[in-house]
Amino acid sequence: MLKSKTVIVTGAASGIGAATAAMAAASGANVISIDVNEPAHHVGSFIQADLSDRASIDRLIAQLPSGIDGLANIAGLPPTNPAPAVVKVNLVGLKYLTVNLIPKLNKGASIVNLASLAGMAWADSKDAIEASQTLEFENVDAFCKRHDIAGARSYFFSKEALIVWTMQNRWTWRELGIRMNTVSPGPVDTPILKDFIETLGARAEEDMRTMDRPGTPADIAPVVNFLLSDGSLWIRGTNVPVDGGMFSNVLCQIHGL
Repeated sequence: MLKSKTVIVTGAASGIGAATAAMAAASGANVISIDVNEPAHHVGSFIQADLSDRASIDRLIAQLPSGIDGLANIAGLPPTNPAPAVVKVNLVGLKYLTVNLIPKLNKGASIVNLASLAGMAWADSKDAIEASQTLEFENVDAFCKRHDIAGARSYFFSKEALIVWTMQNRWTWRELGIRMNTVSPGPVDTPILKDFIETLGARAEEDMRTMDRPGTPADIAPVVNFLLSDGSLWIRGTNVPVDGGMFSNVLCQIHGL
């Protein structure tokens, strides 16, 4: 699927990022793994970078080669972190890296953003999402205070805004044949699952009762890799739920079905 393609995976040290990097490499891709932490087991080459810091991202971009075929934006922070840090990594840093990497992407490249089922109610946050479109690293703290983004809300908002940004930019780089999509997992058994349960409490436990089990990184990685591959050439601006049926359950509840 990805033979001989150059693929960048952020958040590659653990969880979904590690599974995505390993699967891409097994499919024949030249993988460049990015994380703030060094992976215990390297997949391809590794570059350390902090996506909450503009200068660190600039250094990363300078080290990356041209001729990139795929970018999997998987790095993210859970809501047990301070809200500004979550918004910086999950949204501002992700967007900054993506936009500034476009000149190094090949024609026909694919960008896949890891969102979340937590972002499904994005339509209820239109004002804050619109305001975030000009958000910079330097004013994230003020933005979070102005829009009451704190605690668990930081994670939900970052994923809502990411889904909308992906949809809005479905054709931004169409002349280059570059497409962008999102994948929205439900609860996934990764090192940060306990952080979500700790933050969301009874709400998370209730949501998980609708599922047969939490997801695993191995459930998510094949979908990300498919969207990176040439098999997804005509999929643009789409958000793909990979959630054991939770999104369908929520829709049925909303519409009384």
